[in-house]
Amino acid sequence: MNFNEISFLVRYAETDQMGVVYHGNYAQYLEMGRVAWLKALGISYKEMEENDIMLPVISLKVNFKKPARYDDLITVRTLLKKRPEVKIQFDFVILNEAKEILAEATTVLVFMDMKRKRPMKCPDYILEKIK
Repeated sequence: MNFNEISFLVRYAETDQMGVVYHGNYAQYLEMGRVAWLKALGISYKEMEENDIMLPVISLKVNFKKPARYDDLITVRTLLKKRPEVKIQFDFVILNEAKEILAEATTVLVFMDMKRKRPMKCPDYILEKIK
């Protein structure tokens, strides 16, 4: 599986006085997409952390095309284009209900050994599920 989608309504608290989603909230939307992508593969982020693996974000880029607004039903499409090694890159497209592109984004995360506080290779069990 190389992509996953989640949809949700924009909440009032995520918007400014004009009813437009505050740009900082997109990082949370991308996290929701990543977590849902992992979960669809049967990978729990919580279990990864319990096994001393974490995935800190080392790069985040968002290109905004159109505003998301209060009460819009938006979809976050999360895509993995290449096999992860020490780093894993996710590409995202955020769409409104009319399937118009609201934003395109990329995040890069690094697999980190929590005990050694050092980067590590992607665990084999994750590579197996990505096949």
